[in-house]
Amino acid sequence: MNPRYTNPRAESKKSILFETLTQIFGDKMILARSKFFGLFMCALYKVQTVCFEKLATGFDCPAKVDSSLRMIQRFMAEYILDTRLIARFIFALLPHKPPYRLTMDQTNWKFGSTDINILVLAIVYQGVAFPVLYKMMPKRGNSSTRERIALLEEFIGLFGADSIECLLADREFVGQHWLSFLNHRHIPYHIRIRENFWVVIPRNGHHVKASWLFNHLKINQYEFYLGIVYVNGQLCYLSASKIKNKQGALELQIIVSFNKPDESQSLYKERWQTESAFKALKTSGFNIEGTHLTGLDRINKLLALVLFAFTWAYLAGIFLDLLVPIKIKKHGRKAKSLFKCGLTYLASVLFSNDIDKFKDVCKFLSCT
Repeated sequence: MNPRYTNPRAESKKSILFETLTQIFGDKMILARSKFFGLFMCALYKVQTVCFEKLATGFDCPAKVDSSLRMIQRFMAEYILDTRLIARFIFALLPHKPPYRLTMDQTNWKFGSTDINILVLAIVYQGVAFPVLYKMMPKRGNSSTRERIALLEEFIGLFGADSIECLLADREFVGQHWLSFLNHRHIPYHIRIRENFWVVIPRNGHHVKASWLFNHLKINQYEFYLGIVYVNGQLCYLSASKIKNKQGALELQIIVSFNKPDESQSLYKERWQTESAFKALKTSGFNIEGTHLTGLDRINKLLALVLFAFTWAYLAGIFLDLLVPIKIKKHGRKAKSLFKCGLTYLASVLFSNDIDKFKDVCKFLSCT
């Protein structure tokens, strides 16, 4: 046996994790796959990249690195992973109960000539959005109404419509059929629209640009329109605030809402928490853009594993922040994100021989 794996305490840590994962997945994942899942998670925290060659070096098992690499490749090529298992796991682990604020967004990158484009539905919680469902899109550009509806219907099928407090989305997530679906299902939403959108005032039938209703606003001033309007043929409410964009120019941030337009601007700000999640999955965490995978089915499985790891790290960070609050810097933000704090701690525990600490971090995965 390779001397790297003769530590009996390392074997004990694996047993603890395997038992935890068996409790999570039950009979929905065979033991061999649960064990692979555990080995993959631990390796991911250690090397913090999805590069298979590097991940293989982090597998705590008697097999040689080449064998571990083939194990990873076989899993990605052959195993049919039900990503709804991961969605249910994340949903069950969130510290507070539904209804939840959801955000819909897209993330994309390019590997060679291949476009990797993913539509994501996430739950907003404590400064980050937890991605729970996603759809791989074999194309460039925005998602279609059909794809958005399918993703939201999948969420409702898993967790129920009453688990949704509201849906937050940016300017590309508009359209008559999309708003019609949301209105028909009575799903509250706050979605940004472009300033040049034409709206209809029902009481007089006037067609006006949305910006004309709010041109009088001053910088950082907010207002909601008193009355309901038609946007893309659908009745809804409008609100706006005047802000500076990334280039420093003034612009109107106009939000279309199902209800509660007085809360729309503050709620819409939470949509940016999706960016924190994407950053954790990419540059500040697991470097998912570094994968050389191009097959959407394989990327789909890889993303499910990474989201599991992301959730575990973030929950660890929440716990650690409660024990010893992370320092707040002068700009008002934490010196280190909850995710990064949890990721660093999990890696340190995995590299140590402290079984008690490892048992404690496995408790973060308890759904009870």
